[in-house]
Amino acid sequence: LSWRRSRSDAEGHAAVEDVAGAEDGGDLLPKSKRPEKKRDSSSDGILKPVKLSRLELYKPPTNEELNQLKETENLFHSSLLRLQIEELLKEVTLKEKKKQRIDSFLHEINALLSMIPQTPETDVTDQSWLPKDVKVPFLQVPFGVKGRFRFLPPAAVKVVGSYLLGTCIKPEINVDVVLTMPREIFQDKDHLNQRYHRKRALYLAHIAHHLAKEKLFGSVRFTYMNGNHLKPILLLQPHGKDEKLVTVRLYACPAPGVFKPSRLYPSKNNVRTAWFLGEGTAEPPTPHYNNSILCDMVMESSLLFLSGAARDFPGLRDGVALLKVWLRQRELDKGLGCFNGFLVSMLAGYLLAKHKISKMMSGYQVLRNILQFLAATDLSVAGISLSKDTDGALPTLGDFHQAFDVVFVDPSGLVNLCADITASKYKQVQFEAKHSMEVLDDKTVDGFQLLLMTPKPLVRTFDHVFHLKHLSKLQGACKKMELLNEMMDQGGNYVAAALPFLTSLLQHGLAERVLLLTHSLPQTPQWAISMEPPKHKDAPGGLSFGLLLSPDFATSVLEKGPEADKPEAAEFRQFWGQCSELRRFQDGAICEAVLWDADTVSKKRLIPEQIVRHLLQLHADIPEASICYTGALLESLIKTGREPAGTGEEAMLRIVRSYDDLSRKLWNLEGLPLTVTAVQGTHPALRYTDVTPLPPWLLIRVRCSPHSPCRFNSPAVVCHVEGSGQWPQDKEAVQRVKAAFQLRLAELLSGQHRLLCRPGPAHTDVYKDGYVFRVQVAYHREPQILKEVVTQEGMLKYQDTEESLQLELETLHLTYLTSSLHGLQQQHPAFSGTCRLAKRWIRAQLLSDSLSEECVDLLAASLFLHPAPFTPPSSPQVGFVRFLHRLAAFDWKNSPLVINLNGDLKGESANYTAIRNDFVAARSSLPIMFLATPRDRQSSVWTKEKPSAQILQRLLLLARESLRALEEQLADPLGSQDMKMVFRPPLDFYDVLIHLNPKQIPRHLEAVDRPATSFSRGMLQSDAAVKTFVFPVVGYDPVQCYLRELREAFGDLALFFYDLHGGQVIGVVWKPSSFEAQPFKASNMRGRMMSALSHEPVAVPNVEAILEDFEILGEGLVKSVEARTEKWTI
Repeated sequence: LSWRRSRSDAEGHAAVEDVAGAEDGGDLLPKSKRPEKKRDSSSDGILKPVKLSRLELYKPPTNEELNQLKETENLFHSSLLRLQIEELLKEVTLKEKKKQRIDSFLHEINALLSMIPQTPETDVTDQSWLPKDVKVPFLQVPFGVKGRFRFLPPAAVKVVGSYLLGTCIKPEINVDVVLTMPREIFQDKDHLNQRYHRKRALYLAHIAHHLAKEKLFGSVRFTYMNGNHLKPILLLQPHGKDEKLVTVRLYACPAPGVFKPSRLYPSKNNVRTAWFLGEGTAEPPTPHYNNSILCDMVMESSLLFLSGAARDFPGLRDGVALLKVWLRQRELDKGLGCFNGFLVSMLAGYLLAKHKISKMMSGYQVLRNILQFLAATDLSVAGISLSKDTDGALPTLGDFHQAFDVVFVDPSGLVNLCADITASKYKQVQFEAKHSMEVLDDKTVDGFQLLLMTPKPLVRTFDHVFHLKHLSKLQGACKKMELLNEMMDQGGNYVAAALPFLTSLLQHGLAERVLLLTHSLPQTPQWAISMEPPKHKDAPGGLSFGLLLSPDFATSVLEKGPEADKPEAAEFRQFWGQCSELRRFQDGAICEAVLWDADTVSKKRLIPEQIVRHLLQLHADIPEASICYTGALLESLIKTGREPAGTGEEAMLRIVRSYDDLSRKLWNLEGLPLTVTAVQGTHPALRYTDVTPLPPWLLIRVRCSPHSPCRFNSPAVVCHVEGSGQWPQDKEAVQRVKAAFQLRLAELLSGQHRLLCRPGPAHTDVYKDGYVFRVQVAYHREPQILKEVVTQEGMLKYQDTEESLQLELETLHLTYLTSSLHGLQQQHPAFSGTCRLAKRWIRAQLLSDSLSEECVDLLAASLFLHPAPFTPPSSPQVGFVRFLHRLAAFDWKNSPLVINLNGDLKGESANYTAIRNDFVAARSSLPIMFLATPRDRQSSVWTKEKPSAQILQRLLLLARESLRALEEQLADPLGSQDMKMVFRPPLDFYDVLIHLNPKQIPRHLEAVDRPATSFSRGMLQSDAAVKTFVFPVVGYDPVQCYLRELREAFGDLALFFYDLHGGQVIGVVWKPSSFEAQPFKASNMRGRMMSALSHEPVAVPNVEAILEDFEILGEGLVKSVEARTEKWTI
């Protein structure tokens, strides 16, 4: 077996799937190989500061340590980054023991290959000599072709690719072996009409037939080289326990000198039109076909080039391995037109040849330099070449650009290494590289974790994704778009032929609406040697497209074209078809224009869908039924009202406008004893995060209804008044002055603005524009007064009390949060929908009271303020998917989540470092979920009380499973597309279920699965005659009242869970500690009974009586109580 340094994997390698598990907070090293921890780590896995003795602390560094520090300073971003990269490379690099087993397997393959018998010469079309249980791995269309074939053993067997270069990575180890087909097999003109490719396929089929008989192999299968249907390869896997150790890929290539390179230049035709189409005289160039033959011919020069580049350059091997991980996490390394490891290795060789990198560089520096080059160089506009040809006989870069979208020419000057990569796919690589450089340069984030450990599947990365369900429709698209020559060049692969033109068409139509348009890579199928090769339409995973929307232009309803009398107008009309029409604009111009139908924000978000469907139908004959557009499948969960209206943005905008008007009225009130200094809203609707904002209602008439009335919540408004020496210093007196102020406020609002008001001691309810605002007067020194405590010695001291903390929360923290998130919504319109979907999901899991509303708001805000490695979401659906990922993947035990509201942390790494250091120092006393903001860096006020550790653990489990299920559905166009599945809670977790009467649930219509019919809630139609006005019932919800009573009565025995958006069931979980037998006490007998379990009288829970009490407490509301487990057995 001839071992030669050669081509780095000419195919995509799988990346670090086992490493990606670290996103769930796991360690990078497997447990068996994990070194001893130097940190004092507590049993629950929480990191603690390292404790060193004085001697250790001031011990001078050794020479080796000094060298490492200097090297780290020069070559790496930080010491931590160096350690992370070293551990990752250890994890993904092949171990020496496995190499020995692979070498042994390769030697056995070599011995078997030399023993395969010859066959007599026959016509290429006479394949009767092949056994019936072996099919030729080639789509032979048209079947008739000239030439003769016989099998001769390989002239040479060479191991090539990343295995020898040392750049192959786990978990999938692929070893490439090239079999040189003897020149006696070939005749003149074998480069024409797929003759070479068919002989190559027959050669591999004969080898497959003989190797399949051997017990050495557990699997013998075919696949395509990088998804190219002209280039089948043979896959061999060992038998038994080593089956997953390695996959050996057998390539067949011609002997040197069989074909003249000049006949295979990009401008030459080698597939005759009359042979392929049965008609036609023109002979267009076939650059992709020619390139596929040249790839096999010039392998030698590429291998020698890479061998020279990798010699004495360990940094290149490490850098290429890191780049493969980077590509794998972005799904760029597999399939037709992939940006694979071989391409990355050649690019590293190019940069070395151009002195852009040096052999002194580390793997991290090689990674940075290649990413920087990709970010700054557009190979679709200005290609690059490794060729040193000076005589001008070879094709020029201009020749390659005429034939291919992306150009990178190999050392021979003949092969375009990027021949199959579309312009849009390269733009994605460029975009990702540029974004990755920004992340690496940002010292406030962990660039290693974000770039190399975080997967970026299509449905999580792009705002809108759509799938072509029936790839066979692209055959008709090729005819419609006149792409038969391109189809002939691709060997009949209409998917590969149509793809560049479809992306170009959509890019033209979407224009500035999208920052990036890309497509998935048609994946490479594998099939048994006894099966027919899969057809072009059978590509696994189908074909998907991703749109990264521009928040500024994506929702524009108008597509303005040229003026009617200009020649470009005809082109505009042809492109848009019947949608285009003449319109007069305010400046007097008469132009061609397209106006899209969208009257709500949710419909405007889907204008790209209208454009995609229209253009594909008009120009490619792809019917709407073949397009599965998954841009807004989840938005039905936050739609308001029975009709398919908007998703609530308009309703909240009405509330905000009404609040703004009320705010102005409060500012301008005449006759108040003190001036109003500030008016601030605190209700979720005023920061656009109310899940189901209320529509405005007319005042209701007194009307008897047997059902619970409609929900009528009141947006809270804090009205700050100026300080004065007249304010009392006693907290009771302050409350009385505020109550008097509330009365005066109601009187003035009624008198000056004709508003219906209902004053109270703590607040004033104001009815305005169909909403009830709850105005609360605030005095800035009141929290300070509430902190006053008199000691036993009569001394006055200040300390936080429950009252003062609660007041600060309501009047300071909540108002700051509301104004900050209101501003965030103006910058990122998708924030509202993202946050509301997140809240809806949490509440649908019956965890309404287990996580504060403000906590979820901050989690959603972090996706927009700190989106890396993604861009800020521009659609609620992708925002929700990333919310689940952030929740499930973040290391809550050992890291604070920093949310830089309003940019007040100024992006300085020192601020972030101080927050993290304070967090680690005080971890044991801090909440399990820690959220830090510029004004709350040390206490995490929104998560102090909840969630508990157990609830958070439950939430993370639900998020992980929901994310997996949701992404599977979004990526599967032929699936059920039932997105509500992840919003239906699993009920097997609960010990008791309390079923409620839907007629008494005010929010009945907000349920995940909305009822077909509802009930009268005592409301009148908007046009009904109203005679008697009364103030609406505010905040009345019988289910919440019932839950409060349950928790007061049985909170020591059980936990209660409910979905406040129309849930019809309350889940009950018994507390294990409450079922321990307790000594008898007369004061401790609520819900308990006497038991003779021991000599002493003890009290145990009386479960049967408790279940009966559940029904009695909820009489009229509770339909039934279902006991699901027997956990209460003592």
